[in-house]
Amino acid sequence: MAVSEEYIMEHLRECTLFQGMSYGEISKVTAGRLGRVKSFSGGVLIAQAGEKMHSLDILLQGAVKGEMMDFTGKVIKIEDINPPRPLAPAFLFGRQNNYPVNITAVEDVTLFSIPRDQFLVMLQASEKLLVNFINIVSSRGQFLSNKIKFLSFTTIKGKLAQYLLDLSRVAGSSSFELTHSQSQLSELFGVTRPSIGRAISELKREGIFRTEGKRVVILDHSGLTSYLE
Repeated sequence: MAVSEEYIMEHLRECTLFQGMSYGEISKVTAGRLGRVKSFSGGVLIAQAGEKMHSLDILLQGAVKGEMMDFTGKVIKIEDINPPRPLAPAFLFGRQNNYPVNITAVEDVTLFSIPRDQFLVMLQASEKLLVNFINIVSSRGQFLSNKIKFLSFTTIKGKLAQYLLDLSRVAGSSSFELTHSQSQLSELFGVTRPSIGRAISELKREGIFRTEGKRVVILDHSGLTSYLE
């Protein structure tokens, strides 16, 4: 796919990796180091878990999802990724710089790929870029830590409780909008949709929460928290 430098720069300016940097600063740090644009059709596997990372890929357009497979062969969705965002930035460097999950295009995707050695030169040339990258890597570490904690809950109700409490904390309220459908939750939890539906119905009957369309109102925080024990 042939795209202009203006198209690339427009999307890079919106990426957290280049946050706080002017057009001129981004242009200067990328001068002579612009990578290449790669395109993938929806449904195509972009990267396989365990595959070596040779470049930093930044999602410019489209959407991708990260998934992993457990020892039973069950596929668990780790997250949905929307543009503009770098893919697996925390795994670009290190002794085992491999993709941690399978990355699949949900729809037609455009990536901007910067070779790792060129990106390292860019980090050395710009303190702002370096700080942004460190912040992104730190945030990803925190996200993965929370994800491990989430997946450690063996019961569906435990996973659902953690999910709802996280949404409540972000909203700063006991009333909030659900961000996933039951089908999406089944992928996220690695369970069947009917199992999700049963868990939700049981918690509602127990008076733990009620639903108003897509809105959830937690009625018993301590009761919900008890499922995390």
